[in-house]
Amino acid sequence: MPRLLRTALHTLLLAAGCLAPAAGCAGTSPPPSAPPAASPHPILPPPPWQLHGSVAEGWEQKPPVAPPVVIRGATLMLATGKTIGRGTIILDKGKIAVVAEGDLPAPPGAVVIDAGGKFVTPGLVDTHSHIGVFPTIDTLGDRDGNEATSPTTPEAQTADAFWPEDPGVERAAAGGVTTLQVLPGSANLIGGRAITIKVRPASSPREIHVVGAPDGLKMACGENPKRVYGQGRHTAPSTRMGNLALQRAAFIKARKLREQWARWGEQESRRIEGDSKKRAAYEQKRVERAQRDAICRANGELDPCETWRRDWKKEPLDEPGSGEPVPMPDRDPGMETLVAAMEGRVLVHVHCYRADDMMAMIALSDEMGFRVRSFHHAIEAYKIRDVLAARQIAVSTWADWWGFKMEAYDGIPENAALVHQGGGRAIIHSDSAEGIQRLNQEASKAMESGRRAGIPITEEDAIRWVTSNPAWALGIDHRVGSLEPGKDADVVLWDRDPFSVYARAEKVWIDGALVFERGKPHWSDFELGQDIVPASPPPPAKGLLPMPGGMP
Repeated sequence: MPRLLRTALHTLLLAAGCLAPAAGCAGTSPPPSAPPAASPHPILPPPPWQLHGSVAEGWEQKPPVAPPVVIRGATLMLATGKTIGRGTIILDKGKIAVVAEGDLPAPPGAVVIDAGGKFVTPGLVDTHSHIGVFPTIDTLGDRDGNEATSPTTPEAQTADAFWPEDPGVERAAAGGVTTLQVLPGSANLIGGRAITIKVRPASSPREIHVVGAPDGLKMACGENPKRVYGQGRHTAPSTRMGNLALQRAAFIKARKLREQWARWGEQESRRIEGDSKKRAAYEQKRVERAQRDAICRANGELDPCETWRRDWKKEPLDEPGSGEPVPMPDRDPGMETLVAAMEGRVLVHVHCYRADDMMAMIALSDEMGFRVRSFHHAIEAYKIRDVLAARQIAVSTWADWWGFKMEAYDGIPENAALVHQGGGRAIIHSDSAEGIQRLNQEASKAMESGRRAGIPITEEDAIRWVTSNPAWALGIDHRVGSLEPGKDADVVLWDRDPFSVYARAEKVWIDGALVFERGKPHWSDFELGQDIVPASPPPPAKGLLPMPGGMP
């Protein structure tokens, strides 16, 4: 054999491990294989509750493209703690582009509004509305807010029931509201998912979902569930003990689902890793045999080759298959919603009046591992305002509702002001198709109640009760709730100070598009031709005296 060829063969055999001392190439076993490299941890699909932040995600539609808007000369209430006495705000491409003092020039093609003596605020945000699921047209066929067939229905979702043609939607916009959370009612201990929407025309609530807004979870404590089920049907719950017991049981069940998915992930990971190791070992052996086969073929089947081939026949190299995938746990949308709440992906909003009920719910949240984002109604929040502030639990309440049932008996009009004074997040909500039309006046009443009690509340504080604070409670304060460049162009032009009882919204923009202008035609079909015209009462029937309300 030529010297050059012998040198090449020596190099190849050495690389294959055949010429190493005690390599055993002339024996009956090939050199030992190196252990396969450790396979990386497999990437598994996420569990269902982690796939989307909202049931409406991906369905959103952008509003029509609008020209730039320049509003000059108005008082700008920024909802950041600052007010500009005379300034300019520019809306462009659906965002707030400029907020500045003084009068600024307009970009080409802009709509310019001289707003001297008027006020501009962020669009108002309502954390608690039933518009669309308890529509203004109040008929039995349209009452879709309470799935009152079971005390716990976390699988229900208002995105499936919201009626976008409810005239209350346009009426809310006329009151300066640009964003609202559509909640289920409070008949159930766990009522289901809530959706957060922009207040503009649409054919589906999913189209107007606030991009990136997490869904809410509506829960309730106190009188309503035990009245609906205990008194109305003689089933659980009939007491506050039963309320918490059933809520606890629901979250325990949700924990079990999360544990099932964790076990599935561990088992499926082990299966995939085992398959990966088998495949790596097979590939290593396959490559090694191919290299040795090439050496033998190129160099005349030298001494080790016959041994190798004999051993290969004894141990054929079979390509490994994949193990049977571990079956995923069964889907359970209701329990998935509760797990999402425990992970903070769905924000928990709890209908609760009394301080002791709120404290019991806080204890349950600690036990089950979720956080309350906001207590709603919460008319006794002033009693535990230090606890709520420390835990960063917002208080969504009314200005002065009280006394309409026993758990509402201890309400005071200074509630919101005291929560604010205690360092908490006070929010004025509506929970009313009427109240949502004057949310600015409700905030004004709450402000004045606090002032009369000696609590120093400024208009800069109070405007945040209906803008930036509710935006935080809904997890969208990075998008709406204040007049700052880069945020959504949800803006209201008021004819005077919005805290005046005479104030009215003149124009309302959502994402830079004009959705309401006072004096212009309605966009709700149900408002067309519905203006109230006083009519003469009919004459009383013979022999009957007229009764109040026109009833005999």
